[in-house]
Amino acid sequence: MARRAIREYDAKRLLAQYLPDYLTGFTYPGQVALVTEDTNWDQLVIDNPWLETERLTVKPDQLFGKRGKHGLLGLNLELADVKDWIAERMGQVTTVGQTTDQLTTFLIEPFVPHEPEDELFVAIRTGRDHDTIYFSLQGGIDIEENWDSVVQIEVPILSDVDDLDVAGQLLAALDEKPVLKLGLSFKKFFADLGLAEQHPVAQFIVALYKFFVDLGFTYLEINPFVLVGDEIVPLDFVAKLDDTAAFEAGRKWGALEFPPAFGTHTTPEEEYIHSLDEKTGASLKLTVLKPEGRVWPLVAGGGASVIYADTVADLGFAGELACYGEYSGGPNTDETREYARTILDLMTREPDPQGRAKFLLIGGGIANFTDVAKTFTGIVQALREYKTKLQQNNVKIYVRRGGPNYQEGLAMMRRLGEELGVPVEVYGPETHMTRIVSMALAE
Repeated sequence: MARRAIREYDAKRLLAQYLPDYLTGFTYPGQVALVTEDTNWDQLVIDNPWLETERLTVKPDQLFGKRGKHGLLGLNLELADVKDWIAERMGQVTTVGQTTDQLTTFLIEPFVPHEPEDELFVAIRTGRDHDTIYFSLQGGIDIEENWDSVVQIEVPILSDVDDLDVAGQLLAALDEKPVLKLGLSFKKFFADLGLAEQHPVAQFIVALYKFFVDLGFTYLEINPFVLVGDEIVPLDFVAKLDDTAAFEAGRKWGALEFPPAFGTHTTPEEEYIHSLDEKTGASLKLTVLKPEGRVWPLVAGGGASVIYADTVADLGFAGELACYGEYSGGPNTDETREYARTILDLMTREPDPQGRAKFLLIGGGIANFTDVAKTFTGIVQALREYKTKLQQNNVKIYVRRGGPNYQEGLAMMRRLGEELGVPVEVYGPETHMTRIVSMALAE
């Protein structure tokens, strides 16, 4: 499961579209508009006529929070003011915490007048054995400081949330909690509108959990949300989806983007590997960390990739780790060749300025079903193609692998060492998986 953050715009769009499937009597209109540097304002207004009739809120939508605390929240503005507000900040280099990046994407929605004491908090997180619902009557930017006001309800995996009496559990738990802003008990809060089970907050939480499960969310946080008549309005929305649930929920997601986190940028090589990954049942992943680094893992298996990266760091070479990634799940020869070519191309663009060696670690555990001979055939083809550049970059290659047809694959690598003109050391499952890391970095 890969947890992928989505824009607040998309989270609110999905909530507006699908909340009516789970909740009656209370709505969320979902009036949201996204603005980038390519946005045509005339068309945006045609598509969202409320932009000219409502007072508006505007903020960046780039996967970071605390926008109010960073002066990145425009409130109670007219459309002309919103245009000026965005124009001032579009392309602006901004630092949030320790991360610096450009502002490129903004969210516009109607301004919702309310009092701080009206702000509520809800979040849902998935876990191994159960999902957890979090709720507080004291939502807002200081929720961390008021965490003792948060109650938690566990929903066991495969259970039916309708059988758990969520409203009753909330009432019982929150009646013991401090309600500093409201100055009254949770029972009194519910009593204002009748029975607990009929309270819109309780109904909304149950509906939100069903929405969470059906659309493949792994994390969801609405902080704060408010009640406005018969509308439930999420003011701030953070959400992550399980991208492997696309086959099941993708038709509901629609045209959904998984944008990079604020401060991160996808390289063309990462994009290429991602495009290969989308076309195969195998797993091909690549993150470029330091193109000038000297340690380049070409590792089979997600778990092995973590272990190799940790070993490099433990040996004091974290600053030389050039990339992180994996090929696994039985990729064919062509897919493995393309994956290896991408790494070799990055690795051999420039020799080390000090003339030091670079290390290619072709590693992995003992495969269960991946044909080592097939994948190594692809890697060998890529290595042959880069023979001259490998020599020019003073590359040393260390190999360790086991699994189906591993003897044939290792024999291929040994023969290749004789023709490449670069050092190649080859080991099988008799050698500890990460031993090649210490062998390489001891030089």
